[in-house]
Amino acid sequence: MTDLITFALPEAVTDSKADRQLGRALIDAWRKDGIFQISIHDEQDQKVKRAMAASKAFFKLPREEKSRLVSSLTYAGYVASGEEVTAGEQDQSEIFTICKDLPLEDQRVVDGWPCHGPVPWPNDEYRDSMKAFLEELGDTGEKLLKLVALGLGLEINALTQLSEDGWHHMRVLRFPAESAQTCRGIGAHTDYGMLVIATQDEVGGLYIRPPVDGEHRKRNWLPDESTAGLFENDEPWTFVKPVPRVFTVFPGDILQFMTDGLLLSTPHKVKLNSRERFAMAYFHEPSFSVSAKPLFSQSCTERIHYGTRFTNMFMRCYPQRITTQCILKENRLSHLEGISLAHAHP
Repeated sequence: MTDLITFALPEAVTDSKADRQLGRALIDAWRKDGIFQISIHDEQDQKVKRAMAASKAFFKLPREEKSRLVSSLTYAGYVASGEEVTAGEQDQSEIFTICKDLPLEDQRVVDGWPCHGPVPWPNDEYRDSMKAFLEELGDTGEKLLKLVALGLGLEINALTQLSEDGWHHMRVLRFPAESAQTCRGIGAHTDYGMLVIATQDEVGGLYIRPPVDGEHRKRNWLPDESTAGLFENDEPWTFVKPVPRVFTVFPGDILQFMTDGLLLSTPHKVKLNSRERFAMAYFHEPSFSVSAKPLFSQSCTERIHYGTRFTNMFMRCYPQRITTQCILKENRLSHLEGISLAHAHP
């Protein structure tokens, strides 16, 4: 067990000497530990507590009621324990996924863009507490991206220009207590996007793999280099000790791609504990429409179109879900090529 480095974010990020120094310190922490913590103030902590209480109340609902909260348009909604698979094994997490909440009259929904539509909220109280929390996390994500850009020696908006109208989303998670059959919560993997900001209750179960000298980290955005199950049983893994009033932060695949491996996407997994556990993982992402490119190479022509990556990852994780079946049946994937060409990031 290692105590993580904890940072305090400024009220606003400018191109100051202090912000550039803080940005470099964040990057150094990621390159050493793969993760760091940021402290939160009283108002943020209250939003965390309201969102966590709403999460616990939701998961207590009858299974039949929760199972109705799915959509043919979006991957937002309920995911039952065992429905998600990592490296060929069922994960035990029970999830409510919150994607961008778009009304049916939104033009992107009308046009049939894949993954676009309203969140099937269970009730207004749950919606309001989660949206307030998401707004707070969005502000935090923008600060972090500005600091990381400054720490990399880039212009302050080098990363936030991608996250304008970002496809930010959150996975609200419940893990059962371990049993004689399994202690697996979620198998080892990296996350597909740009930035992960997470919070957990006091029980604990999250493990991350720090950077290891000389170790090859697969490029999860390539079809033949999946990180699912990678290093699952190989040390070292760091237990992320539950600490009150902090968010934990680590990079995803797109930051590894954009920095050519200077920042590595952090592998992580979840083990079940002796009692149930709750957590929330927020993903601060590029816009669905944009393409990310390497930051330091003018000659590399490789791009990651975020909307295509998000859609493909969720279709792979949920092949039987009604959302996936409708994407295929209605040929919604055909929209991705047009979106990519029309909104490609220069």
